[in-house]
Parts: sequence; C-alpha cells; structure tokens
Amino acid sequence: MSICELQLTSSDYNRVWIPDNEEVWQSAEITKSYRTGDRVLHLLLEDGTELNYPVDPAPLPPLRNPDILVGENDLTALSYLHEPAVLHNLKVRFVESKLIYTYSGIILVAMNPYKQLPIYGDAIIHAYSGQNMGDMDPHIFAVAEEAYKQMARNNRNQSVIVSGESGAGKTVSARYAMRYFATVSKSNSNVHVEDKVLASNPITEAVGNAKTTRNDNSSRFGKYTEISFDQRHQITGANMRTYLLEKSRVVFQSENERNYHIFYQLCASALQPEFKHLKLGHAEEFNYTRMGGNTVIEGVDDRADMMETQKTFTLLGLKEDFQMDVFKILAAILHLGNVQMTAVGDEKSSVSLEDKHLNIFCELLDLDNDKVAQWLCHRKIITTSETVIKPMTKLQALNARDALAKKIYSHLFDFIVERINKALHFSGKQHTFIGVLDIYGFETFDVNSFEQFCINYANEKLQQQFNLHVFKLEQEEYMKENIPWTLIDFYDNQPVIDLIEAKMGILELLDEECLLPQGTDENWLQKLYNNYINKNPFFQKPKMSNTSFIIQHFADKVEYKSEGFLEKNRDTVYEVLIDILRNSKFHLCANFFRDRPLPISPYRSTITVKSAKTVVKPPNKQFRTTVGSEFRSSLYLLMETLNATTPHYVRCIKPNDEKLPFEFDSKRVVQQLRACGVLETIRISAQSYPSRWTYIEFFSRYSILMTQHELSLSDKKKICKTVLQRLIKDPNQYQFGRTKIFFRAGQVAYLEKLRSDKLRQACIVIQKNIRSWHQRKKFLRIKQAAVTIQQYFRGQRAVRQAITATALKQAWAAIVIQKYCRGYIVRKLCQLIHVAAITIQAYVRGFLARKKFRKMLKEHKAVILQKYARAWLARRRFQNIRRFVLNIQLSYRVQRLQKKLEDQNKENHGLLERLTHLASTHANDLDTIQKLELELEKLATQKKTSEEKGKKYKEDTEQKLSKLEKQNAELQEQKTFLEQKLQEETKEMKGTIRKQIKVIKMLEKKFQNEKQDYEKETESLKGEIKTLKEEKIKLQGQIEEEHIIQDDLKLEVGQLKKQAKMIPELQKEIELLQTQKMDVEKQVQSQKREMREKVSEVAEQFIESYDVEAVRSRLSIEDLEHLNEDGELWFAYEGLKKATRVLESQFQSQKENYEKEIEGLNFKVEHLSQEIIHLQKLFREENDINDSIRLEVSRLTSENMMIPDFKQQISELQKQKMDLEQHLQEQAAKTKGKMEEMPNQVHHNLSEEGQRRTLEEQTETHTKEEKQIVTIQEIQETNNHLKEQHEIENEVKSKIKQKAFHLTLENMWKSQLKKDVPMALFPAAPDQGQQEEVDSTHAIVVCASSMLCQIYFVCLRHSASIISH
Repeated sequence: MSICELQLTSSDYNRVWIPDNEEVWQSAEITKSYRTGDRVLHLLLEDGTELNYPVDPAPLPPLRNPDILVGENDLTALSYLHEPAVLHNLKVRFVESKLIYTYSGIILVAMNPYKQLPIYGDAIIHAYSGQNMGDMDPHIFAVAEEAYKQMARNNRNQSVIVSGESGAGKTVSARYAMRYFATVSKSNSNVHVEDKVLASNPITEAVGNAKTTRNDNSSRFGKYTEISFDQRHQITGANMRTYLLEKSRVVFQSENERNYHIFYQLCASALQPEFKHLKLGHAEEFNYTRMGGNTVIEGVDDRADMMETQKTFTLLGLKEDFQMDVFKILAAILHLGNVQMTAVGDEKSSVSLEDKHLNIFCELLDLDNDKVAQWLCHRKIITTSETVIKPMTKLQALNARDALAKKIYSHLFDFIVERINKALHFSGKQHTFIGVLDIYGFETFDVNSFEQFCINYANEKLQQQFNLHVFKLEQEEYMKENIPWTLIDFYDNQPVIDLIEAKMGILELLDEECLLPQGTDENWLQKLYNNYINKNPFFQKPKMSNTSFIIQHFADKVEYKSEGFLEKNRDTVYEVLIDILRNSKFHLCANFFRDRPLPISPYRSTITVKSAKTVVKPPNKQFRTTVGSEFRSSLYLLMETLNATTPHYVRCIKPNDEKLPFEFDSKRVVQQLRACGVLETIRISAQSYPSRWTYIEFFSRYSILMTQHELSLSDKKKICKTVLQRLIKDPNQYQFGRTKIFFRAGQVAYLEKLRSDKLRQACIVIQKNIRSWHQRKKFLRIKQAAVTIQQYFRGQRAVRQAITATALKQAWAAIVIQKYCRGYIVRKLCQLIHVAAITIQAYVRGFLARKKFRKMLKEHKAVILQKYARAWLARRRFQNIRRFVLNIQLSYRVQRLQKKLEDQNKENHGLLERLTHLASTHANDLDTIQKLELELEKLATQKKTSEEKGKKYKEDTEQKLSKLEKQNAELQEQKTFLEQKLQEETKEMKGTIRKQIKVIKMLEKKFQNEKQDYEKETESLKGEIKTLKEEKIKLQGQIEEEHIIQDDLKLEVGQLKKQAKMIPELQKEIELLQTQKMDVEKQVQSQKREMREKVSEVAEQFIESYDVEAVRSRLSIEDLEHLNEDGELWFAYEGLKKATRVLESQFQSQKENYEKEIEGLNFKVEHLSQEIIHLQKLFREENDINDSIRLEVSRLTSENMMIPDFKQQISELQKQKMDLEQHLQEQAAKTKGKMEEMPNQVHHNLSEEGQRRTLEEQTETHTKEEKQIVTIQEIQETNNHLKEQHEIENEVKSKIKQKAFHLTLENMWKSQLKKDVPMALFPAAPDQGQQEEVDSTHAIVVCASSMLCQIYFVCLRHSASIISH
C-alpha cells in the first residue's frame, strides 16, 4: 500500500487536490473513508458542493500538506512535493503574504510583482551581508551573498544564472544582483569601478531592449556579465558577452510592439541643437519605428531616457565624438528604412537618386549615392567564367535593404559592447570573478521560428548543466551524512541535445543547406523528415502541416515553422553593399566590415559536458559562418565557463499577462514552472529524501510523541531512532545521517498528523480539568457568600440585643470628657506657636532690612564700575574709529598714486606706439636686458641676507615664547598646590563628619549628599582646567603659526621694498628708451626724405638727358618694330616693376620686424607695471599683518600682567576663610546663651498654673532635653561650619571659572568686541560682611526651628500628664 492510500484509509477529513479547468488544481476534503478497491472518492469542495471523484482507472489524487507547512520559505520543506502543493505554496506567499521570493532547494523562485517594493535599499543589502542563505527570508540578495561568500571562502569562481520568459523580471533581478556585488565589495579607490559596472546596464538596455506585448522593457538578447574581483575581494572590472541579438526587430515589429528604445530616444531628442544635423523627426515618420502602431510607452519619457543614456556614456569614458558617431549610424538606419523602391516591370526595381532619405543616409555614412542606389536594386553573381549583374524585384530589393539595416545594427551593437568592455577593463589583476547570466527562458508561441529554436536549444543545455549540478550536490550531501546513495531515475535531455547539435543533427543539416546556392526551407525540412521521422522519439511531424516540425523539449513539445530558417541562419547581405560600406570615409562604419579574427575562449574548464555523439567544430575560415554555428560555439564557451564555476539559480516567473500587481494566474504560473524545470527538480527531490531535520529540531518538535522511558535516555540520537522505529514501521521511509534525519515524501505529514492527534487528545483532557476546576471554584464562591451573609445577619441581631440605656450614657460622658481635654491641649499648643512665630518674624524682618541695605550698596558700587567700564569702551571705540579713518585716508592716497601710475602708463603706451622702426636700437636693448639680469642677481643676494635676518628674528621670538611657557608652568604648579590644599581640607572635613555620623543618621545622609555634590563640582572643575590647558596649547600653536607667517611676510616685504626701489630706475630706463625712440623716428623720416629727393633727382636727370621727341623723330617705324620685335621693351618694363616690388617687400619685412620688437618691449613695460602694482598690494598687506601682530603681543603681555592679580585674590580668599571661622565660633557662643534662657521662660509660664508635680516632671525632662539640645547644637554648628567651607569653596570655584572665562574671551582676539561688555569681565571681590550676615541668619533660623521642636515636645508631655491625672 502506498503512502497516499495509507493516508486516505487512515481517517476521514483528509484534504486532497483534484484537477480544475480554471485554477489548474482545486482543494477538496474527503467525507468518507477510502478503501482499496473503491471506484469513487467522496469529496466536499471548498464552496460546499459534494463530488464523487472517480479513482478506479485514474490514480488517487495528491494529498494536501498540513496547514503548518503552507507558506514555507523552501518548497523542499513541504511534506508532499508535487505540482499542486508547489503552486498553492507560491500563491499563498505571493497573494496573501506579498512575498515574491521562495526557495526551491538551490533554486530561488522570483515572482514579478509588477510594483516597486521597498526591499532593495542599502539597509536591506547590509542586513543580508554576512548572513547564511537560510537565516533570513528568501531574497535575490541572499543568493548574491551566498555567491560572494563562497567566492571569498573557497577562491572559486561563481555564476548566478537568471532565466525566465519575457516580462518575468530577469533583467531587474540581474541588475539587483550586480548592485549587491557593487555595494558589498566597494573599493576605496577613486576610479569608481562599481559605478561604471552599474552604468553599463542603461546603455545595453537602450540598445538591446524593446517593448513587446508581454513586457515594456524586454531584453532581446542574452547577456553574461563577468564581474572581476582582486585578492581583497573588491571589484576591479567587468566583462560582458552577448548572445543572439534579435536583429529582425530592427526592420519588423508586430502590433503593439516597438523597435529598440534607442531609436525612439533619438527621435524624441531630434529638436535638440546637437542632433539637428541628423535630420530626424517624430518616430511616426519612419518605417522602422511605426510598424507596431504605438510609438509611446505609458509612464516612459524617451527624451529623459536619452539624457540618461548620454550620461552613462560619459560616465564610462566614452566621449561626445564617439556618441555622435553612434547616433549617426542609428539615424542612418532610420533613413535607410524610408528609402523608396519603385517597381520597373515585374523583374526590376529602381531607387531615385533624388530620394531625400537616400541622400541623408549616404551623407551620414559618407557613401557614394550612385553606387548605393545601383546596388540596392542589383546584385552581382560571380561564376568561374564570368560576372553577371542581375536586377532584383521590388520585394528582393526591400529584403536586401532590410538585411543591410540589420547587418549595420548588429555590428553597431557588438561594437558598443566591445567599447563598454574596454571601459570596464582596469589595470588590476583578476583573482576571481562572479558571472551573472541574464538569458531568455524556454519559449513557446503560436508561431515559433529560428529565434525560438536557438533559445530553447540554449535552455536545453542549461537544464542539462542544472541537472548535473543538482545531483552532484545531492550526492555530496548524502556522502557527508554517510547515507547509502541510490541512483534516481530522472529525465536526461542529452538525446534532445544530440538531435540538435550532433553530427547530421538539425543544425548541421541547416548549415549544409545554407551552403547550397539553390537551398530552400522545404528541402531542409524534407531532409529532417527523412532522417528523424520514426527514428528519433523526440522528433515528430505535425499531422495537419507539411511546413513545420515538432521537438519534444524537456519542458514541453514545441512546433517550429520552417519558413525563414535558412534566411535567418545565413544572415546574408550582398557582398557589393558590404564593399561599399567597407570603403566608406566614415571610419566607424568602415571598421565594422573589416575582417576580424575569431575570438578564442580565455577560460579552460576542469569540468566538461560531453555529448554522446561527436560535436561538429566551427567551420573553416574559407566558408561563411552561419548564425547557428556562431551561436553554438558561443554557447559551448558559455557552458565551459559555467561548468568551471559554482552556479546559483534564479528562476523568474511571470504571474499574469495583464501586468497587474500581485495577481496570480495559476495556468500561466504552472506553464512556466514546467518550462523552467522547477517541477522537474522537485520531482527529483521527491524521489530521494526531500525532508531533512536535524536531531535537535526533530526532538523539540516531536517530543510530545515520545514516552517517559524514551525521554529518560540521555542521548537524543537514540531517542529519535527509537521513536521513529516505533512510529514508522517501514525503515526505507527514513535514513539516519550524522547530523540529520532524512525522510521520504509524505513522512513528515504523517508525523504531523500523529502530533496533531496527540495534541487534540491533550487539549480535551486540559479542557475537561479546567471546566471542572471552574465549576468547583464557582460553587465555593457561592458557599462563601452564603456564610458571610449569615454571619452579618447574626451579628446585627446580637448587637440589637446587647445595647442598654446605661451603656449609652457612659459612652456619651466619655465623649464629652475627651472633647474638653483635646480643646485644652490644642489651645495651649496654639499659644506656644504664636509666641515662637512672633520671635521668628522679628528676626526675619531685621534680616530682610539688612539684606536690602546691602543690595543698595552693591547697586551703587555696580553703577560706579559700569561708569568706568563704559568710559573705557568709549575710549576704545574712539581709537578704533580713528584707526579706521586713517586706513581710509591711506587707501585714498594709495588710489591717487595708482591713478597717477595709470596715467603715466597710458603716456608710456602712447609713446611706445609711435616706435615703428627701431633697427639701430636693437643692440642697445640687448645691453639694457643684460644690465637688468645683473641687477636681478644682486636682488637674489639681497634676498639671502634678508632671509638670514628673518631667521635671527625667529630665534629671538622662540626664546620669548620659551620664557612665557616657563611662566605658565609656574602658574600650573601654583594651581596644583592650591588643589592639594583643597584636598587636605576636604580630608579634615571628612574626619569630623565620620565622628558625627554615629549621633544622628539624618545628618549623615545630608552630609553624604553634600559630599557627592562637592566631588562632582571638583570633577567639573578639573574638566574645565583641562579644557583651559587645551585651549592654551591651541593658542600657542596659533601664535607659532602667526610668527612663521610674520617671518615669511617680512621676507616678502623686504623683497618688495627692494623691488620698489628698482621702480624709479626702470622708469628712467623707459624714459631713455622713449627718447631713443624719438631720435630713431626722426632719423628714419630724414632718411625717407633724402631717398625721395634722390629718386626724384635721378628721374629728372634721366628725362632731361633723353629727349623723347628727338628720339622718335630719329627712329623710323621699322627701327621701332625692330627694337620691339621680340618684346624687349615690355620685358624691360616688367623687370623694373619686379625690382621695385622686391625693394618694397624688403622694406615691409624690415618694418614688420621692427614692429614685432616694439611689441616685445611694450609687453615688457606692461609686465613691469603689473609687478609694481603687485608689490604695492603686498606692502599694504604686510603693514596690516604687522599691526595685528602688535595687537596680539600687547594682549599676551596684558594676560601675563594679570597673573599676580590672581595670586593676590587667592591670598585674600584664604584670609576671608579664617575670618569666617572666627565669626562662626562667636555665633555658636551666642546661640548657647539663648538656649539657656529658653527653659527659664517655659518654667515661668508653667509655675503660674500652680501645678508643682508637673513642674518637677518638666524640669527633669527639660534637663534631659537640654543635653540633647546641646548635642544637636554641636552637630548643627559643625554642619554650618561644613556648609560655610563648602560655600567658600564654591566662591573660589566661581572666581576661577570667571577668570577662565575672561581668559577665553581675551584669547578670541579675532572677534570684535560688542557694544556692551558683560559684568562677568569685571568680577567684584567678595563682600565679607555679606557672607557673615548670611551665616548668622542661617544659624538664627536653625535655632528657632529647634526651639519650636522643644516647645512642641514639652506641650505634648504636659497634655499627657494632665490626661493621666
């Protein structure tokens, strides 16, 4: 009997899962026990309907897990592992608990919530950092942390494989995993490697993602990103590999879909000035962007995304020139899509040379319009004997145009990925890496083509790798726990992989057909039918179609249409068009189509996945590589890399197709669970030991099922073994490991059922006992209430019988007597209190009058102090104003001087502009420059001498500072001496206090409180002294810095003074130059005049010497013709012209040379004037700094003068302390005399009443009380003495605080004094008379309170004696 049958026959009301058309599985409850052989199972559905479920031909329905296991973090923890249990657990966690992550063994199942969740912040990242995988809730960060931890611990490369169908959240999950690695392994360098790694995502999403019917941001390519780490496990760079870009999307989009995002971002930014040369418009104007019908995505701003893309380009170091080249190619693709083809007959087509978009395309890529227009409509066929140019039909021309666009875009995509990899490659050495694979999941649509075939082929390879890894982990677990390993039967997809990639497989037959010139999809499909129908169980032919075939994949059967397989595999573009692009003057476009060597794998795997049959190697270089062969080789490299790493799996699930948040479509989820291999993994786990408990967990959970004998054993392993042997009879249903107990599927549910039955029985017993106890307590309360009622009733009846007239009269008489006695006692007490209050008022009023008088004296003294302080402030304010006025006057004079210098400079500029020809003065200028260099050397020697003087001055200032430090050390020693004196006095006070503690405990507590307060204040004083010392050290540091600055400034001032002395010499030289300039100008003008006069004289002589008319008359016409028969006269004339031109050019060149030299001299003059202005500024700053230094030195000297005043104040305080002690002794003698007079007055008052007995008793008690009063007085005197000392110390502390505050205010020399100075800066000396009066009033109040206490005690005793009589 199976487990399922055992559970069904054991008891009623078990719950099962039955199939349902809408929800896939539906829960039902068994209403009648099942017996073997029954054909019907009686069920009750959740909606209340009854159902007879047939079970005779069909298997029994799967059992439902107990409620305690529903909502588990890990699906393998479920007792019953099957499809409905997994589906229900995911639904409960996703819909009810709003949890999107669930473990399924080593797989993380991630549901797309279609909503932003606050679970990805930096705080969450740091919470998962360092945690084990099962310690916290399932999360993508937990998988990333496990990968990072294993890499750091084992020094082994890791990989995170993220898969799922479009819209399931693969890209987001991969992005969060990469963000986790970037945050946890953040480096301390300034390169910002992590930011660059994360910045690659927006670029690849813009170029490789598009809107589909299932996902607004669907990745249309596979991506494997390797994040490199160094030995300190910090990111050093990254590398990206891409797989199978969907090139057909560039030229075709289905309804409600879009092209790649980057095209729409470009169109949205077309009006920007930097993109105007691309001549773009709205996305609806281009064929390649308007096919889907909707060019906008809700909630997406393409223009803002374009700015983000440009930012990420610049962050990766790709400059604006590179970006504009990329945008040029993208715009060219859009314009190429708008090129119009016109049909010329049935077999020809043509492109107009005036086509606007063709011209823009050729302009952007720098191509020849005629060639492009010709070869878009023609193709060249090369045979062995001849070359034939064949025209193309309109459809063929459109296909050639689209093929060209796809080819350009695929090359651009590969180029961008290559540049990103270069930007992410850093100089650090790679120690380990973590790869993140974001690849498409298993796909099956209504129409499946070449893309789906490649995707499903990749998923077959990944599923095989996953199966091998799962069984490897399972085997390691069993070996670790010493459990016998038995081989589990599971689905091996190696035959399907061999069908696709082995020799004479589907891919090889496809490549073979592509090599044939007349190869067609129909011929290739016929070869597949001939080779595989009825020969391979995984290949089938559809019944109703002759153009498609079926492959049984690990997830599901998929029907592929053969139409377009050859064209997509060839990915052909006519060679003539490629040659045109290769010869483009646009270098980026030309580089795309140059031959490149094939990439070699940088990794070598220690674990290889070998197929049963030999795999075809990539074709030779002489043949054209096909898309299928390239994909197979790249997939082989990927599997090689994954097998060399430790993989971690993330399966993304799309919960619904409507993109609604937290909506669960069971049909879609089950379809994806089957496709991504989660259910297959669970089935494999169910065949082994899916439930695993440690011995401690099992003992704590199921101790209720153990007997007393079993619990008495000490070894918990033995207890667990005996319990399981007793409860589960079949030993094959569990295994005992070293640290865990392994259970078959269903055994934990059986134990849970036994536990719940035991708990139910225990609950019944507890309820029975509690109910009986409750009724018993209720009965006892009623009984007790009846007894109390009877008691009160009987007592009332007895009281009524006992009351008589005589008893009432006696009670009334006693009340009257008590009334009169109490009245008498109260009157006497009131009289005594009245007398005491009058005496207290008299003393208090006198004290208040004296206090008011002292206050008036203080105010008068304060007014005098304020008068002097305000006068000092007024004088200081006047001095500041006078200084300010002097500064203004100086600045005004400096400005006037600057204006004079500017006027002189202007005059110099006017004179220098007139210097045009200074050839003769060039040598003189060189001499003056040499003189200036000699003077500069003299200035350097003078600078050295000034530096030596500055060093001497620095040494003198350091000696002065050392003297000041010595004085400060002496002051600190005096402070320590005073502190020691204070400590000795406190020790003496502590001794006197300890003697008096034995007398009265109350005074002891008060004294301890005061002592604690005193210690706190001393600690606070020490802290303040420390702060003062620290401030002093800071001030000394500031003073040293100021001295250093002062020395530097003095050196600079000396240099400036020397340079200022050079100014008049330079001005004199300038005047000399000006005079020389004037002389040269005069000489040049005179030479010009002389030259002109000479030329004119020569011309006149020549004219006079030759009489033109005479010569003409002499020469005949024939002679003239003979002279000019070869043009000799014209040549002579031209020669004269050339000679004059040469002379003029020489003259102009000399003129230009002279002008350049004049400009150089002008520049030198301007430079000297600027240096003069700079020297004047430095001179002003040096004067200001000297003034501030003088003020600081005067302040420090005044502080040093205040130190003897502090010493005098301390000595005065000591004298005041001695006077206060003497005054306290006199006050104590006075209080003794007053206390001796008080009992005589009391005795006199009592003698008037004539009661001798009471007087004798009072005198005896009085003598005793007098002794007590003397002791109390002594204690009070000591307490007063201590208080006085404490107050004196407080005053000393307050004075020290005031002095410290004064010093800190003085040290803040940079801050300006405000209008009113606080009186804390002028502390008055303590008034000795005031202190004595305060102490005397305190003593009087204490004596009066003690007298009142004595009078109160005497009155009480007196009243007691009267009552006794």
